[in-house]
Amino acid sequence: MKRTTTPSPRIALAMAGGGPLGAIYEIGALCALQESLNGIHFNRLQHYVGVSAGGFIAAGLANGITPMQLFGLFIEDRKRQTEAFDPAWLLQPAFAEFFSRSLLLPELLLRGAWNSTLGRKSLMRALERLSPSLPTGIFSNAQIDVELRRLFSRPGRSNDFRQLKNRLTLVATHLDSSTAVAFGRPGWDHIPISKAVQASAALPGLFPPVEIEGQHFVDGALIKTMHASIALDEGVDLMLCLNPLVPFDASDPVLSSESATPWAAPEPIPRIADGGLPAVLSQTFRSLIHSRLLLGLKSYEQAYPNTDIVLIEPDHRDPELYLANTFSYSQRRHLAEHAYQQTRQLLRSRQNLAGKLHYHGITLNHAALDDERRHLCPPRRPAARVGRALTKLHHLMDDLTQIIQSPERQGRTTW
Repeated sequence: MKRTTTPSPRIALAMAGGGPLGAIYEIGALCALQESLNGIHFNRLQHYVGVSAGGFIAAGLANGITPMQLFGLFIEDRKRQTEAFDPAWLLQPAFAEFFSRSLLLPELLLRGAWNSTLGRKSLMRALERLSPSLPTGIFSNAQIDVELRRLFSRPGRSNDFRQLKNRLTLVATHLDSSTAVAFGRPGWDHIPISKAVQASAALPGLFPPVEIEGQHFVDGALIKTMHASIALDEGVDLMLCLNPLVPFDASDPVLSSESATPWAAPEPIPRIADGGLPAVLSQTFRSLIHSRLLLGLKSYEQAYPNTDIVLIEPDHRDPELYLANTFSYSQRRHLAEHAYQQTRQLLRSRQNLAGKLHYHGITLNHAALDDERRHLCPPRRPAARVGRALTKLHHLMDDLTQIIQSPERQGRTTW
């Protein structure tokens, strides 16, 4: 165990991506960590590193937005919020990309016709020349820049890396060179935070590359899953890592009966292949990025022996996050609650984790962890809804009684 030698430990937080699902998990986990750990404040860390969806969370924390406020922004019903970030914005078709690519089609068709006839090229070679007319992404994530720019323009917040109190690094991939670019570091700190988040979250095929100063950028996870080494290189005592996507172990699904809780999934998944192509692709993607993450963490332990590294991630046997519909508000609340309770369970069960945190002045809040009544999303009480319905019915009956008993009404009544 490495003991910190500074009175105030240097703590960094790195968050991987995972789309809306990843953001929901990270918010739920952060809410549990903030209330369950004494001696740490997640808006006052030395360095925040974010990739893809994790970049949105990191930028919010660095701007002083608390985990509970992030919950209100991203997960609660936006009709009740003065400011909110709706993941449904990410489903807007990339019309600008479709239009600009379609303008190339007439010239490419003429070239293809020439090559397949007079040019004596094969038909397949001619069709290959049409590829520049295909869109580079299906959906537009331009709204990320718009909404985050508005969110970070509020008093006390900033859309400028250089004006933040703590370090913030958002990683994207430079498409033409396939190299990682750390927005927020010297040379890239003049780029607006909102634009950096958009670039870091531009998953190829799903979203078009984001153009910044004539260069194109895509999802930062193409190079590394988490990029925690950016903070480690600057020297930290404790490196906290949040990873929302893990491969699902369908051979031993759902937690054992001894550890089952009301928030655990009620049904196991028999086999991944039963879910068809989407399930197989999801499992493949999760396995690739997670195996790369584990290799990276092992190398970090050797390269940075004076830093304690803590990884927080979902249970591999838990199907709840694997079968999620993140575009439903009610489902998002349920998933956030699930991540919240699962993280609380992790803190209670992993004694070695508590010991590692203790060396850095962080202790468990046992009163909060042992309180089984704690919820991130208080369960909706059917009785309350029934009571409201009965109250409305009572008022309606009073109104009808007054109408029936009114003199004018009685004068017109016939039997």
